[in-house]
Amino acid sequence: MLSRTASDLYWMSRYLERAENLARMLDVSYSLSLMPQDGRGDGLHELAMPLLITGTLEDYHERHGELHAERLLHFFALDAANPASIYSCLGAARASAHAVRGRITADMWENINATWLDIRDIAQQGLSRYGMSRFCEWVKERSHLFRGATYGTIMRNDAFRFIRLGTFIERADNTLRLLDARYEMAGDQAAAVTDGTAHAYYQWSALLRALSSFEAYTEIYRDAPGARQVAELLLLRADVPRSLRACSEEIDQILASLPGLNGRPAQRLAAEMDARLRFTAIDEILEEGLHVWLTDFIPLVRQLGDAIYSAYLEAA
Repeated sequence: MLSRTASDLYWMSRYLERAENLARMLDVSYSLSLMPQDGRGDGLHELAMPLLITGTLEDYHERHGELHAERLLHFFALDAANPASIYSCLGAARASAHAVRGRITADMWENINATWLDIRDIAQQGLSRYGMSRFCEWVKERSHLFRGATYGTIMRNDAFRFIRLGTFIERADNTLRLLDARYEMAGDQAAAVTDGTAHAYYQWSALLRALSSFEAYTEIYRDAPGARQVAELLLLRADVPRSLRACSEEIDQILASLPGLNGRPAQRLAAEMDARLRFTAIDEILEEGLHVWLTDFIPLVRQLGDAIYSAYLEAA
C-alpha cells in the first residue's frame, strides 16, 4: 500500500477517535462543573481540564482571555479556528476519507460525510440551542456508527489494519491523559486506596463513565471507585476495551501482521510496551507513583506513533 494512502486511512481513524475522546472528555468535565465544588473552586476549573489535557490552555487565553464557560465549550466543540476542536477533527477526518474514497466502503463514506454535514448544521445552531450533553452523545453515536460500518463492510486487508492502528494509538494516548488528569484533580485524596468522600467518588465514577468502563468496574470490584482499582482497570485489564493494555495488545498484533521489514522498529517498540504492561502489577505502579508512571508512559505512546509514521506513513 502507498504510504500516502496508509497515512490518510490512519489519520482518518485517529481524528474520528480523537473527536469521540474529546466529546467524552468534555462531557465529564461539563457534568462535574455543574456539581457543588465543595470548596475546590468553581465549575470553570473543571471546564478548563480539557485545555490542560490537550495543551491548548495558552491558545485559548490568547484568543479569549479569561476562562468563560460558554466560550470554553464552544472552543472545544465547534470552533473551526481551533485545530483541537471536535469540529476540526471531524473536518480533518472527512478530508482524509475523501482522499481515500476508493479504499473505503460506501457505508463508511456515507457515514463520515453525513457526520460532517450534520456538525456544520449544529455549528450554525450553536451549543446553547443544541445542548452540550446532547452534542457529546451525538459525537459518540456517530463514532460508534462509523466503527460499526467499518467492522461490518470493509475487507480485512491492510486498509483495515491501518484504520484500526490509528484508532488504538489515539485511544491509548487518551486513556493515559484522562487518567492522569483525574488523578491530579482528586488531589491528595487520590493516593488513598479507597476514598469514601463524595468528591472522589464522583471524580472516579465520571472517569469510568467517560471511558465506558463503569459497568466493567462494578462487575469486577465491590468497593467504591478509588485510585488503585480504577488505575488497575484502565491500565492493566486486557478485557476492558478502552484500557491501555487492550490498546497495546491490538497495536502489537496489528503491527506484527503488516508485511515488510521497515516496520521492525515500530514492531519492537509495540512488543516491548505490551510486555511491560503484561508483566506489571498495580502495586509496582503505585509504588513508583501513578502520576510519575503515567507521565513516563505517555511519551512512549508518542514514540511508537513516530516509529509507525517513519516505517509506513512517511512518503519516500
